[in-house]
Amino acid sequence: MRAIGIDLGGHKIAAALVEDGRIVQRLTEPTPGREPDDVTAQVAKMARTLGAGPKCPVGVGIPGMLDTLRETALLLPNFSGWNNLPVRKILSAKIGLPVEIENDANCHALGEGWGGAAAGMTDYVLFTLGTGIGGGIVINGRILRGFHGMAGEPGHLAVGAGEPCGCGSHGHLEGISGADALERNAESMGLQPDLKYLWTRRSDPSVAPLWDRALDHLAKGIASTVHLLDPQAVILGGGLSRGEGFLDVLRPRVIDYLASPFKKILDLRLSLLGNDAAVIGAAALTRK
Repeated sequence: MRAIGIDLGGHKIAAALVEDGRIVQRLTEPTPGREPDDVTAQVAKMARTLGAGPKCPVGVGIPGMLDTLRETALLLPNFSGWNNLPVRKILSAKIGLPVEIENDANCHALGEGWGGAAAGMTDYVLFTLGTGIGGGIVINGRILRGFHGMAGEPGHLAVGAGEPCGCGSHGHLEGISGADALERNAESMGLQPDLKYLWTRRSDPSVAPLWDRALDHLAKGIASTVHLLDPQAVILGGGLSRGEGFLDVLRPRVIDYLASPFKKILDLRLSLLGNDAAVIGAAALTRK
């Protein structure tokens, strides 16, 4: 089986031709702003370049909340003009064939379950640490969508106070620990908003408060999720998770917030497929 998976991100769009769960060709392009017309046109162009057609269907990961039928974007916190947009219809028209859409973090979770860090597991949670913070929850081998289709949004766990979130509310995890929020906080602290560079300087007195706050709130969110769902594992994906030593720094903070029975069984691990998980999972959407 061949299919095209596309992962729509705030900074880049990743696309791949996937055959039996393996990537055989890939494309990556900068996201052309965040307006619907420009972005959907770029997605369609990449799909056509990879050979989209009747025998090569397309699945797209969308960074936000979707309706139950996976037709409409209800809320994309980090993209303007997308709320209540019939994304599936628009993409299908521009690509010229039916398209499947799903929350991008759910795609990431599906990819890791197909052949990554969650292979063989039935119950696991994925946190994607990128522009914002997404998530995917798999229970009994199936993505948890919830009654309204909006389950699995750990980035909107209310772990803070008045910090603004792109969803229009406040005090949410991604408004504190997501990359966009970290960059804004870095600038307000007079720091260069380069998170890769700042991670290497995380022990510097001028930088440490930035990471201490972000990691503390992330640890609270993960611990709360573990208490709520009792998963086999919590998997971390996304660009922020790839910083050297990230897991070693985060793990003791999570354990500190766990009830004693959970401290012994916490399985916190990194995504094995990295950035490929989301596009493989998006391609998997076309499997019936």
